[in-house]
Amino acid sequence: MSDPIGTVFVMGKHVAHIVWDWNGTLFHDIDAVMAATNAAFAEIGLEPITLERYRELYCVPIPLFYERLMGRLPTPAEWDHMDVVFHRHYQDHRVRCGLADGAEDLLARWQAAGRTQSIMSMHGHEDLVPLVRGFGIERRFVRVDGRTGPSGGSKAEHMVRHLAGLEGIPPRRTVVVGDALDDAVAAAHVGAHAVLYTGGSHSRAGLAGAGVPVVDTLAEAVREAERLVGEGREAG
Repeated sequence: MSDPIGTVFVMGKHVAHIVWDWNGTLFHDIDAVMAATNAAFAEIGLEPITLERYRELYCVPIPLFYERLMGRLPTPAEWDHMDVVFHRHYQDHRVRCGLADGAEDLLARWQAAGRTQSIMSMHGHEDLVPLVRGFGIERRFVRVDGRTGPSGGSKAEHMVRHLAGLEGIPPRRTVVVGDALDDAVAAAHVGAHAVLYTGGSHSRAGLAGAGVPVVDTLAEAVREAERLVGEGREAG
Protein backbone atom coordinates (compact mmCIF):
# COMPACT_ATOMS: atom_id res chain seq x y z
CA MET A 1 0.00 0.00 0.00
CA SER A 2 1.30 3.43 -0.88
CA ASP A 3 1.93 6.19 1.61
CA PRO A 4 -1.40 7.88 2.50
CA ILE A 5 0.11 11.26 3.27
CA GLY A 6 -0.74 13.52 0.35
CA THR A 7 -2.05 10.56 -1.65
CA VAL A 8 -5.54 9.35 -2.47
CA PHE A 9 -6.12 5.61 -2.60
CA VAL A 10 -8.25 4.07 -5.31
CA MET A 11 -11.67 3.68 -3.67
CA GLY A 12 -14.86 1.83 -4.46
CA LYS A 13 -18.31 3.32 -4.14
CA HIS A 14 -18.04 6.36 -1.90
CA VAL A 15 -20.41 6.48 1.09
CA ALA A 16 -19.36 9.37 3.32
CA HIS A 17 -16.25 11.44 3.91
CA ILE A 18 -15.07 13.55 6.86
CA VAL A 19 -12.51 16.31 6.46
CA TRP A 20 -11.01 16.74 9.92
CA ASP A 21 -9.39 19.89 11.19
CA TRP A 22 -6.21 19.19 13.18
CA ASN A 23 -5.40 21.86 15.79
CA GLY A 24 -8.11 22.13 18.42
CA THR A 25 -10.07 19.26 16.88
CA LEU A 26 -8.22 15.95 16.46
CA PHE A 27 -5.17 17.39 18.23
CA HIS A 28 -6.11 18.75 21.67
CA ASP A 29 -3.56 21.53 21.89
CA ILE A 30 -5.51 24.40 23.43
CA ASP A 31 -3.22 24.51 26.50
CA ALA A 32 -0.18 24.93 24.24
CA VAL A 33 -2.02 27.59 22.22
CA MET A 34 -2.85 29.56 25.37
CA ALA A 35 0.70 29.41 26.71
CA ALA A 36 2.14 30.51 23.36
CA THR A 37 -0.46 33.26 22.89
CA ASN A 38 0.25 34.80 26.28
CA ALA A 39 3.99 34.59 25.65
CA ALA A 40 3.49 36.47 22.38
CA PHE A 41 1.30 39.07 24.10
CA ALA A 42 3.93 39.63 26.79
CA GLU A 43 6.44 40.55 24.09
CA ILE A 44 4.47 43.69 23.22
CA GLY A 45 3.27 44.51 26.73
CA LEU A 46 -0.23 42.98 26.63
CA GLU A 47 -1.68 41.37 29.73
CA PRO A 48 -2.27 37.59 29.67
CA ILE A 49 -5.79 36.43 28.85
CA THR A 50 -7.88 33.52 30.07
CA LEU A 51 -9.14 30.68 27.90
CA GLU A 52 -12.68 32.05 28.23
CA ARG A 53 -11.57 35.47 26.97
CA TYR A 54 -9.54 33.88 24.17
CA ARG A 55 -12.56 31.92 22.94
CA GLU A 56 -14.74 35.02 23.16
CA LEU A 57 -12.43 37.14 20.99
CA TYR A 58 -10.69 34.66 18.69
CA CYS A 59 -11.12 35.14 14.96
CA VAL A 60 -9.20 34.78 11.73
CA PRO A 61 -7.14 36.19 10.19
CA ILE A 62 -5.11 36.30 13.40
CA PRO A 63 -4.09 39.99 13.10
CA LEU A 64 -7.80 40.85 13.53
CA PHE A 65 -7.81 38.82 16.75
CA TYR A 66 -4.94 40.94 18.01
CA GLU A 67 -6.81 44.08 16.94
CA ARG A 68 -9.72 43.08 19.17
CA LEU A 69 -7.32 42.91 22.10
CA MET A 70 -5.15 45.91 21.31
CA GLY A 71 -7.72 48.28 19.83
CA ARG A 72 -5.62 48.48 16.68
CA LEU A 73 -3.96 46.20 14.18
CA PRO A 74 -0.41 45.20 15.11
CA THR A 75 2.27 46.80 13.01
CA PRO A 76 4.05 44.51 10.52
CA ALA A 77 7.07 44.40 12.85
CA GLU A 78 4.88 43.53 15.87
CA TRP A 79 3.06 40.84 13.91
CA ASP A 80 6.27 39.25 12.66
CA HIS A 81 7.76 39.26 16.16
CA MET A 82 4.65 37.84 17.84
CA ASP A 83 4.34 35.16 15.16
CA VAL A 84 7.91 34.01 15.78
CA VAL A 85 7.44 34.03 19.57
CA PHE A 86 4.10 32.20 19.35
CA HIS A 87 5.48 29.38 17.24
CA ARG A 88 8.59 29.00 19.40
CA HIS A 89 6.56 28.65 22.59
CA TYR A 90 3.93 26.50 20.90
CA GLN A 91 6.60 24.02 19.82
CA ASP A 92 7.86 23.84 23.41
CA HIS A 93 4.41 23.19 24.89
CA ARG A 94 2.79 20.96 22.29
CA VAL A 95 4.94 17.96 23.23
CA ARG A 96 2.67 17.53 26.25
CA CYS A 97 -0.49 17.52 24.11
CA GLY A 98 -2.28 14.51 22.69
CA LEU A 99 -5.24 13.49 20.57
CA ALA A 100 -8.71 14.55 21.69
CA ASP A 101 -10.63 12.11 23.86
CA GLY A 102 -11.77 9.11 21.86
CA ALA A 103 -10.29 10.37 18.58
CA GLU A 104 -8.20 7.32 17.80
CA ASP A 105 -11.13 4.92 18.25
CA LEU A 106 -13.48 7.12 16.24
CA LEU A 107 -11.04 7.30 13.34
CA ALA A 108 -10.60 3.53 13.35
CA ARG A 109 -14.32 2.86 13.46
CA TRP A 110 -15.10 5.31 10.66
CA GLN A 111 -12.51 3.64 8.45
CA ALA A 112 -13.67 0.13 9.39
CA ALA A 113 -17.19 1.06 8.29
CA GLY A 114 -15.87 1.60 4.76
CA ARG A 115 -15.93 5.37 4.91
CA THR A 116 -13.11 7.76 4.12
CA GLN A 117 -11.54 10.69 5.94
CA SER A 118 -8.79 13.24 5.49
CA ILE A 119 -7.10 16.11 7.33
CA MET A 120 -7.12 19.70 6.08
CA SER A 121 -5.25 22.07 8.39
CA MET A 122 -3.70 25.52 8.40
CA HIS A 123 -0.83 23.98 10.39
CA GLY A 124 2.33 24.00 8.27
CA HIS A 125 2.40 20.88 6.07
CA GLU A 126 6.01 19.93 6.72
CA ASP A 127 5.34 20.01 10.46
CA LEU A 128 1.87 18.44 10.30
CA VAL A 129 2.85 15.23 8.51
CA PRO A 130 5.30 13.95 11.15
CA LEU A 131 2.85 14.92 13.90
CA VAL A 132 0.12 12.75 12.37
CA ARG A 133 2.59 9.92 11.80
CA GLY A 134 3.83 10.22 15.35
CA PHE A 135 0.41 9.31 16.68
CA GLY A 136 0.29 6.24 14.45
CA ILE A 137 -2.95 7.30 12.75
CA GLU A 138 -1.74 8.14 9.24
CA ARG A 139 -3.24 4.92 7.83
CA ARG A 140 -6.71 6.19 8.72
CA PHE A 141 -6.61 9.00 6.14
CA VAL A 142 -6.73 9.09 2.37
CA ARG A 143 -5.07 12.50 2.39
CA VAL A 144 -3.35 14.88 4.81
CA ASP A 145 -2.89 18.50 3.72
CA GLY A 146 -1.34 21.24 5.80
CA ARG A 147 -0.67 24.85 4.92
CA THR A 148 2.12 25.65 2.51
CA GLY A 149 3.60 29.12 2.46
CA PRO A 150 3.45 31.83 5.16
CA SER A 151 1.02 31.92 8.10
CA GLY A 152 -2.42 33.30 7.45
CA GLY A 153 -4.43 33.00 4.27
CA SER A 154 -7.89 31.69 3.63
CA LYS A 155 -8.92 28.22 4.77
CA ALA A 156 -11.64 28.27 2.11
CA GLU A 157 -9.01 28.51 -0.61
CA HIS A 158 -7.04 25.65 0.92
CA MET A 159 -10.23 23.58 1.14
CA VAL A 160 -10.81 24.00 -2.60
CA ARG A 161 -7.38 22.52 -3.29
CA HIS A 162 -7.90 19.78 -0.71
CA LEU A 163 -11.18 18.58 -2.19
CA ALA A 164 -9.72 18.77 -5.68
CA GLY A 165 -7.20 16.18 -4.52
CA LEU A 166 -9.94 13.88 -3.24
CA GLU A 167 -10.97 12.52 -6.61
CA GLY A 168 -14.38 10.89 -6.66
CA ILE A 169 -15.53 12.34 -3.33
CA PRO A 170 -18.41 14.77 -3.91
CA PRO A 171 -18.78 17.77 -1.58
CA ARG A 172 -22.43 16.91 -0.86
CA ARG A 173 -21.23 13.66 0.76
CA THR A 174 -18.50 15.44 2.73
CA VAL A 175 -18.61 16.83 6.27
CA VAL A 176 -15.97 19.23 7.60
CA VAL A 177 -15.39 18.81 11.34
CA GLY A 178 -13.52 21.66 13.02
CA ASP A 179 -13.38 23.96 16.03
CA ALA A 180 -13.57 27.37 14.38
CA LEU A 181 -15.93 29.49 12.33
CA ASP A 182 -13.57 29.40 9.36
CA ASP A 183 -14.15 25.63 9.14
CA ALA A 184 -17.85 26.28 8.51
CA VAL A 185 -16.99 29.04 6.02
CA ALA A 186 -14.60 26.72 4.17
CA ALA A 187 -17.21 23.96 4.07
CA ALA A 188 -19.87 26.29 2.67
CA HIS A 189 -17.40 27.60 0.10
CA VAL A 190 -16.99 24.14 -1.44
CA GLY A 191 -20.59 22.97 -0.95
CA ALA A 192 -19.88 20.57 1.93
CA HIS A 193 -21.58 20.15 5.30
CA ALA A 194 -19.96 21.27 8.58
CA VAL A 195 -20.03 20.31 12.25
CA LEU A 196 -18.29 22.54 14.80
CA TYR A 197 -16.65 21.25 17.99
CA THR A 198 -16.35 23.27 21.22
CA GLY A 199 -13.04 21.78 22.37
CA GLY A 200 -10.82 24.29 20.62
CA SER A 201 -10.63 28.00 19.84
CA HIS A 202 -14.26 29.20 20.04
CA SER A 203 -16.99 29.28 22.64
CA ARG A 204 -20.26 27.45 21.99
CA ALA A 205 -22.05 30.80 21.68
CA GLY A 206 -19.54 31.97 19.09
CA LEU A 207 -19.85 28.80 17.05
CA ALA A 208 -23.64 28.83 17.13
CA GLY A 209 -23.71 31.83 14.82
CA ALA A 210 -22.45 29.69 11.94
CA GLY A 211 -25.83 28.00 11.61
CA VAL A 212 -24.41 24.46 11.57
CA PRO A 213 -24.51 21.72 14.24
CA VAL A 214 -22.34 22.47 17.30
CA VAL A 215 -21.15 19.59 19.50
CA ASP A 216 -19.12 19.11 22.68
CA THR A 217 -17.41 15.82 21.78
CA LEU A 218 -15.96 14.26 18.65
CA ALA A 219 -18.28 11.28 19.12
CA GLU A 220 -21.20 13.69 18.74
CA ALA A 221 -19.50 15.19 15.68
CA VAL A 222 -19.33 11.78 14.01
CA ARG A 223 -22.99 11.10 14.77
CA GLU A 224 -23.92 14.45 13.25
CA ALA A 225 -21.80 13.66 10.19
CA GLU A 226 -23.62 10.36 9.78
CA ARG A 227 -26.96 12.14 10.07
CA LEU A 228 -26.10 14.90 7.62
CA VAL A 229 -24.78 12.60 4.94
CA GLY A 230 -27.18 9.75 5.67
CA GLU A 231 -30.15 12.02 5.08
CA GLY A 232 -28.70 12.92 1.69
CA ARG A 233 -29.16 16.61 2.38
CA GLU A 234 -27.56 19.12 0.10
CA ALA A 235 -25.03 21.36 1.86
CA GLY A 236 -25.23 25.12 1.88
